[in-house]
Amino acid sequence: MIDLRSDTVTLPTPEMREAIARAELGDDVYGEDPTVNRLEELAASMTGKEAALLVPSGTMGNLAAMLTHCARGTKAIVGSESHTNLYEAGGASALGGIVLTPIANTEGGELELDELARELATSDDDHFAQPSLVVLENTHNRCGGAPVKLSHMAEVSDAAHRRKLPMHLDGARIFNAATALGENVSQMTRKVDSVMFCLSKGLGAPVGSMVAGSEGFIEKARICRKMFGGGMRQAGVIAAAGLIALEKSPGRLHIDHENAKRLAEGIAEIPGLAIDPKKVRSNIVIFDCTKTGKTAVEICDALHPHGVWAQDTAPYSVRVVTHCDVDRAGVERALVVLKDVVAKSQRKGA
Repeated sequence: MIDLRSDTVTLPTPEMREAIARAELGDDVYGEDPTVNRLEELAASMTGKEAALLVPSGTMGNLAAMLTHCARGTKAIVGSESHTNLYEAGGASALGGIVLTPIANTEGGELELDELARELATSDDDHFAQPSLVVLENTHNRCGGAPVKLSHMAEVSDAAHRRKLPMHLDGARIFNAATALGENVSQMTRKVDSVMFCLSKGLGAPVGSMVAGSEGFIEKARICRKMFGGGMRQAGVIAAAGLIALEKSPGRLHIDHENAKRLAEGIAEIPGLAIDPKKVRSNIVIFDCTKTGKTAVEICDALHPHGVWAQDTAPYSVRVVTHCDVDRAGVERALVVLKDVVAKSQRKGA
């Protein structure tokens, strides 16, 4: 099986399994798990922040950050295509009373700065929910894994800080962004007040995400984590794999990016499929299948019996994601299957 649905499907490496088995454990709710403590210290150091917190998922991490930053009835400004807006089950509104206010994302995952300025300006009018946070995503999932440039991150951060508002970075794949841009993660998170990143996506750990920020911010986020039921006990069994992921995986992410580029180039050569390989910068590839006469779901369903899994993201958009469990041979095999499936579907429709 060549599973390209997401980089969340990876299995722990033998080294991770060994680390899990040998992990030194304690009760993390009491702050006594030494493996968790080491992971949190490493995450804080790598993001250039004072402290960090292990949470079960990226969604919980973003939610804890938003509830820590925002009072009830205030608004968090988010991208219209962002994970926080579309894929977190409305948790910030349901649990935090936060008004999610989407503004347009560009094709490259950036926020439309004119729209951002207009939303920030509503702090001058008490008829509107008052802004309390700006959220940016990097890399941007729905925008084809686009790495958002440091210059744009700085513009958004400066705009928020001029209004004395914090900025949170949904950096689920921030290590992919750093690799694509040739930057280090601490440079990319320098101007944000908090950041969440996933251990269980490009980094290949089986579970877990990190939230990082100031010591005071993390103290409050820890309370939110407990409120959500995310306080875990001997969580070193999770943290042990996370440590391996942080120490070893960033250095190999360029391989996933090269494989994604190869996928995009191969897809561009298949009649009926549309993609611009030049826009593929990280490990996410999204292509259009409109001209095949089949929907994205139909294409994915046709691939599955041949041992290739893909994911529909819109009626005629298919997403494939490269990761550490798919090598170049797997990529080439997936292209052969995809070409054959599309050709057969077109012959049937003729």
